[in-house]
Amino acid sequence: MAFKQKDLLSLRNVEREEIETILSTAAAMRPLLDSPTKKTAHLQGKSVVTLFYENSTRTRTSFELASKYMSAASANIAASASSVKKGETLIDTGRTLDAMGTDIIVIRHPMSGAPHLLAQHVNAAVINAGDGINEHPTQALLDMFTMMQHKGHLNGLKVAILGDVTHSRVARSNIFGLHTMGAEVALCAPPTLMPVQMEELGVKTYTRVEEAIEGADVVMNLRIQLERQQEGNFPSLREYSEFFGLNEERLKYAKPDALVIDRKSVVFSSDVADCEQSVIREQVSSGVAVRMALLYLLTRKGVK
Repeated sequence: MAFKQKDLLSLRNVEREEIETILSTAAAMRPLLDSPTKKTAHLQGKSVVTLFYENSTRTRTSFELASKYMSAASANIAASASSVKKGETLIDTGRTLDAMGTDIIVIRHPMSGAPHLLAQHVNAAVINAGDGINEHPTQALLDMFTMMQHKGHLNGLKVAILGDVTHSRVARSNIFGLHTMGAEVALCAPPTLMPVQMEELGVKTYTRVEEAIEGADVVMNLRIQLERQQEGNFPSLREYSEFFGLNEERLKYAKPDALVIDRKSVVFSSDVADCEQSVIREQVSSGVAVRMALLYLLTRKGVK
């Protein structure tokens, strides 16, 4: 099945077959990263622009490498060094890039909904690389890809997501994507970091880590997003870590072969970060493969 959508803005309405297509294509792309040449002609003649209004290292670099490995012409625009400083609007920037013949615009923006606005005004395919506290669909796809690589399937898996759910765009995209793929999602956070009515999305919520990760196949530890919090939502990181941090003792409640995924958490125990179940470093490679797959699928003839 081909990827039917012009853009990838959210995982909320992406069909199961489309997610399967992305993940299977990523699996086919993954061996290229171990090749000494790392070059394919899949995107020969195409152009990719990364347009980042927020700082990023892994996401931006993985998109840039993915496009270059596939022979696309690529360019990076940082808002801090662009005409945005002169007052140019997002729509102005998008139309300028469109006029230059850009095929794909990868955007990260601090305002929720910015990629959706951009997509309405350009012919280029738009990929959401994170918008405010809304979504980060490619990060969720690489999380699911990693799970697939280890577990062979997503249907029926229990995935426990711990931490700052309120401000996590990664959590939202994972909830949408994993629910579509038939996984069970358990969320755990203090009440101040848990959005209301999350159960309406088909997930279970907990305030005790041990209950949330009981029998889990995957445990994901979210980063505490202090830069997006308007006020303190917990007394201190030390107290948060005591009650909600993931450590070796708590991990025993999950299945013995549970995967551990971390979002650069400051309350993540080193004994867990370095354990055999951790796939933190592996995800870097997974991210490039998933983004290669998306760039390829969105530039296939007939998609746009």
